[in-house]
Amino acid sequence: MMARPTRPHRPARASFRLAVTASLIALLSGCANYAEQLAPDSPTEPWQQGRKTGTALLPQRAESRQTQTQRDFSVSGNPEIAQLPAAPEVRAGKVYQLPELIDLAARNNPTTRVAWEQARQAALAVGIAESTFVPTLSANVIGGRQQVTTPVDILGERKDITTNVDGATSAVALQWLVFDFGQRKAVVDAAKQLSTAANVNFNGAHQLLIFNVTRAYYQYGAAQTRTEVAGQSLRNSRAILEAAVQREKNGLGTTVEVAQARQQVAQSELRQVSSTGLQQDAYQALLAAMSISPTLQIKIANSGKRRLPPPADVSTDQMVQQALARRPDVLASYAAMKAGQAGIKVAEADFLPKVYMAGVAGQGTNGFNAAGLPTIGQQATGAGVLVGATMPLYDAGLRAANLKAAESRAAAARATFHKTQEEAVREMVVASNTLRSALASYQAASKLTDAAAITYDAALDAYRNGLGTVTAATVADSGLLDARQARADAHAASLIAAANLAFVLGAMTSPQAAETLPYR
Repeated sequence: MMARPTRPHRPARASFRLAVTASLIALLSGCANYAEQLAPDSPTEPWQQGRKTGTALLPQRAESRQTQTQRDFSVSGNPEIAQLPAAPEVRAGKVYQLPELIDLAARNNPTTRVAWEQARQAALAVGIAESTFVPTLSANVIGGRQQVTTPVDILGERKDITTNVDGATSAVALQWLVFDFGQRKAVVDAAKQLSTAANVNFNGAHQLLIFNVTRAYYQYGAAQTRTEVAGQSLRNSRAILEAAVQREKNGLGTTVEVAQARQQVAQSELRQVSSTGLQQDAYQALLAAMSISPTLQIKIANSGKRRLPPPADVSTDQMVQQALARRPDVLASYAAMKAGQAGIKVAEADFLPKVYMAGVAGQGTNGFNAAGLPTIGQQATGAGVLVGATMPLYDAGLRAANLKAAESRAAAARATFHKTQEEAVREMVVASNTLRSALASYQAASKLTDAAAITYDAALDAYRNGLGTVTAATVADSGLLDARQARADAHAASLIAAANLAFVLGAMTSPQAAETLPYR
C-alpha cells in the first residue's frame, strides 16, 4: 500500500507565516527609516541628487563625501523647466496704444486664467450640490469563494475534510433622500453664492490687470518724457558751452567759464544716461504688468502729451453710492456673507430627521461542495422597496459644535463685508483727493516750467551778449531741467491718480475705459 503524503504540522505552518510577516515588516520599516537619508545630511552639507538612491528605494553606499573645501550647493538642471511660453505676436513697426497693450495682457496673463479656473470650479460645485436632489442608482456585483479545512479522527486516523462555498450576487440598488428639512437647498444656496463671488472676482481680476497695465504704461510714458527732457537739457548745456567757447575766442570769456560750461554738459550727459536707464526699467515693468516675455521688443506710444483737465472738474460726491454697488470686492464679500448665512441653515438641519427611500433588485447564486460529495447549488432572485426615516439622538456635541462654527463663520463674513465697505469708501475718498492734488501739482509745475524757460532764454541771451554770467546761465539750465521733469512727473502722477480713481470706483472695466478719466 502506497504511503500517503503527510501535511505540514499546524504549528510549523504558523511559524512559517509569522516569519514571512516579520520579514515584510522589517523590510518596510527599513525603507521608511532609510527615506530620511534622502534629505541633506546636515544644515551645512549640500544635497546631491541621486547620491544615495538608485532605481529602488534601498540603502546604497555613498561613493564619496565632500570635504569642507569642496562644498557645492548647485542643483541639477531640468530641461523641461527651461521651456518658456511663446511670446505674443506683434506687428513690426507698429506703435501700440494703451488699449492694445491691455488686450495683449488679457490674452497672456496667468492670474486671470487662475481666476477663470476658480470660477469654473465654483460653478461645478453648484452642480454637485444640486445633484443631491436626484436619486442615485448603482450596480453591485459581489462574488467569492470560501474554503474551510477541518481535521477529524476517523477510526484512529487523522484526516482533513475540506468544504468549499462559492457564491455570486448581482444587484441594482436605488437610494434617494426624499426630505431633509431644507438642508440640501441651503447647501445649493451657499454654493451659488460662492459661485457668484468667484465670477465677480474673475471680473475683478481683469479690472486689476487693466489698472496695473495702465499704471505701468503711464509710468513708462513719464520715463520717456524724462529722457526727452534730459536730451533737451543736454542741448541747452551745449548751447551754453558754445557761447562760452565763442566768448573765449573773442577774448571776452575765461577758461573758468568754459570749464563751468563743460561741467554742465557732463552733468547733463550723466542725467541723460540715468534717464535712459530708468526708461528701460519702466519698459520692463510694463512688460511684467502684461505678463509677457521680457525679451519682447515693442514700440509703445508716449502718453506724456495727453491734456489734463483742471482740478475743479473732479467730483466724486455722487459716485460713492453707485461705486459700492459695482465694486467686485464688495460684491464678492457680500456673496460670501450670504453663503455664511446659508451655512447656518445647513448646520441647523442636522438636528432634524431625514426621510429616505431605497430599492433593490438582485440575483444570487451559490454552491456548496464537500470532498467526496456532489456539489449542491441554488439560485435566488429578489426585489424590494424601503422607506425609512433617521433621527440623530446623541453625537457627543458634534452637531452643536458644527452649528457654532457655522455661526462664527457667518459672523466673520458679515464683519468682513462691513470692513470691505468701509475700506472701499476710504479708497474712493483718498483717490479723489490724490487726483485733485496731482492735477494742482501739474498746473503749478506747468507755470514753473514756463517761467524757467523764459529765465533760461534770457540768461543765455544775456551771457552771449556779455550782459550775464555763465553761472547764471547754467543755474537757469538746471532750473529748467528740474521744472520740466517735475511737470513730467506731475503729469504721469495725474494720469495714474485718475486711473486709480477709476479703478476704486469700479469703472476700470475695459481697455477703452482705461483711457477715459473719471471726470465730470
